[in-house]
Amino acid sequence: MAKKEENRLKILVVASECVPFVKTGGLADVVGALPISLKKLGYDVRVAIPKYKTINEEKFKIRDTGLRIDIDIALFNHTASIKESVFPGTDIPVYFIENKEFFDRDELYRTPQGEYWDNAERFMFFSRVIVEMLRLMDFKPDVININDWHTALIPVYLKTIYASNDFYKNVATVYSIHNIAYQGLFDKEKLSHANLPMDLFSIDKMEFYGGINYMKGGIVFSDIINTVSKRYRDEIMTSEFGYGLDGVLRTRANDVYGILNGIDYSIWNPKTDTLLPVNYNEDSLELKEQIKKKLLDDVGLKYTENIPLIGLISRLDDQKGLDFIAAIIDDMMRLNLQFILLGTGDEKYHNLFNLIKAKYPEKISVNIKFDNKLAHLIYAGSDIFLMPSRFEPCGLGQMIALKYGTIPLVRETGGLADTVLQYNFKTKQGNGFVFSGYDPYALLYTLKIAIDTYKNKTVWRKIQANGMKTDFSWDESAKEYVEIYRKAIEK
Repeated sequence: MAKKEENRLKILVVASECVPFVKTGGLADVVGALPISLKKLGYDVRVAIPKYKTINEEKFKIRDTGLRIDIDIALFNHTASIKESVFPGTDIPVYFIENKEFFDRDELYRTPQGEYWDNAERFMFFSRVIVEMLRLMDFKPDVININDWHTALIPVYLKTIYASNDFYKNVATVYSIHNIAYQGLFDKEKLSHANLPMDLFSIDKMEFYGGINYMKGGIVFSDIINTVSKRYRDEIMTSEFGYGLDGVLRTRANDVYGILNGIDYSIWNPKTDTLLPVNYNEDSLELKEQIKKKLLDDVGLKYTENIPLIGLISRLDDQKGLDFIAAIIDDMMRLNLQFILLGTGDEKYHNLFNLIKAKYPEKISVNIKFDNKLAHLIYAGSDIFLMPSRFEPCGLGQMIALKYGTIPLVRETGGLADTVLQYNFKTKQGNGFVFSGYDPYALLYTLKIAIDTYKNKTVWRKIQANGMKTDFSWDESAKEYVEIYRKAIEK
């Protein structure tokens, strides 16, 4: 009987993006993978996201449900059309909230000039539509898993203007924080635009340095809060990493959890990866060299035996520790190595790395773009994968690199500290190289150790094998999510 009840748990995952429909960052990967693992466990799980202009309706067989929802935002009426489809290859429903005024744009959140001026209204509209949609569709989830600031008003609505509506009684909320640096900060007048009571503008609710903070609302009003690694859970309760929300998080410390993101091994697996010229496993690591040659040829670098290739795939901004690399780049280039970078981000880093490429054209390849095939080749063809992040809530790159036998070199922070263990040359335990502190020369010192270790093929193969055996699949993480869903329902 208990098993039957467990299988009937109804879960709605709400987010601003989701693979394979639309993606700007790691949030989309999580929202695209977690529901599939929850479904495998036997739960009724559904997903809701905005219907952006970039989502291909024909490709994903999206159909109009005919349901329309009118929402007043700042005294003006806005209509949502509810469309639906399923995750490809599954029967997991996905609901798309369409409103051309808010979501029919070339980008999701911002232009090169900055954030969209009406982001507060766009996502208050989205959040309110979700709440109304449930009642009109007569789908009452046991728990709603909301994600980051874009959906943080859902628990605020449920605990305020919908609190007396019996339909929403006992609907629990879990708030997942993927990156606390992005909080949704707006003028206090936005409360009236959202038809929320002005008494929310108080220090114990949504007030934040004279404005309102969507993420703070999510933290205060959700039943359970979780982050994307255990280390990050502890870090965001400190003034160094909490971005001003450490105090409110500490008041809810008993309700805050850390669950490490998983990766989708149906996509990221060197044994089956169709984007690689040759497949391999831990018993055929010598085949990595063929991929390395192909990668170097593709980016215009010369292959030389026994020279390690350092790979970096990243959003190019300060969070990722790129200033560390900038500070030591001339020292790095004096080492016996090659370096390949893939990513986009801040213009200053575009310019910086293009200058470095011009200075060291035979040793570095800079690729300022998004290129999925090249990313797969870098994960498989590199020897060392570099992630010197100043902070990293979870990080997926290091977990993917481990699966591909590419040894990560990371800073000891957040999810990097939870997944990469410094190799111990005596015990032969560990799967990578780790440095701590904010000193770029600590990175350089650790890089030199990694390059020296690379020369010892027996030790290097051992580290690779240790990494490839590590399991970061979504299956275990999904079970942990179910545990906190049940805690939220109990509350």
